[in-house]
Order: sequence, then C-alpha cells, then structure tokens
Amino acid sequence: MTGKSHVDDITSYEHNTLIFYVNGRRVEESNVDPKTTLAVYLRDHLHLTGTKIGCNEGGCGACTVMISEINLTNNEIRHYSANACLMPICGVFGKAVTTVEGIGSVVSKRLHPVQERLAITHGSQCGFCTPGFVMAMYSLLRNNPKPTEADINEALQGIAYLP
Repeated sequence: MTGKSHVDDITSYEHNTLIFYVNGRRVEESNVDPKTTLAVYLRDHLHLTGTKIGCNEGGCGACTVMISEINLTNNEIRHYSANACLMPICGVFGKAVTTVEGIGSVVSKRLHPVQERLAITHGSQCGFCTPGFVMAMYSLLRNNPKPTEADINEALQGIAYLP
C-alpha cells in the first residue's frame, strides 16, 4: 500500500474516466454517456436487474438504491437512498452504490434481515417494487439502527406502493 487514499486514487484519473463502487466492487468506465441513468447502467452494463425501472420518473421507488459517500471535512460516511432512474451515472463518481443484490439474494442463500422479514410476513404485493422497499429500509437502518415509526414512514415516502 502506498499510503494513498481511495480519494487520491480517484482524483488522479483523466476526466473521461468514471470511477465508483457497486456492491463493494470497483467500477471504471471511460467515455460514459452522461445521459445514462444509474438504473440503466446497473441493469444493462452490470446485469444487476434487482433495481427495477417502473415509472422512470422517480415516483414509484422501484429503482431505489443506497448511495454512500465520504464527507471529506469530517471523514464520516453518509448513506442515503436514491432513485436510480433519476440519477445520472456521472453523479456517482467516487461514491459507493449498494443494490438489492449487494445486501443478499436467494442465489447466494444469504438474505439480509430486512429481506427475510419481508419474505416471512408476505410483505409484498406483486413484488416489483419490493427491492425499492428493501433498499429504503436498509438505508434507513444503516443510519439509524433503532428507527421510530415516524422515521420508517419518512424513509418509505419515496415508494409509491405502500402496503
């Protein structure tokens, strides 16, 4: 290790290279079309189809992912949920993206407790927006492990299909 931080590593690249992380894996992409959304990139380039594209207007929440970024003034990591259908791919430069596949899946035989509880309680309707519910709750719990009912309601505001 050379003592360089990942921030130094990222800022040393040419202006046409996009660097970010998805589910813990570094992604480098050159000459990305800035009109490409994060949702399209995740689905079409990384084949992470758990992030759904429903309304493509940020209204349904089926495309919700968690974004993590470092505040360089205090070195704290901030986690927040975002609608991937609205986020330009260039908006994740230097950030970490977590998708529903990144927290657990039936393929890996490892579900996150949020996923487990939704499955056990039959907490989905048709299932299309379930990844959005999962990621909104996961983001909330990353920041607030003991949320109040009001916190939960606020975190789920971006999901149009509340049960």
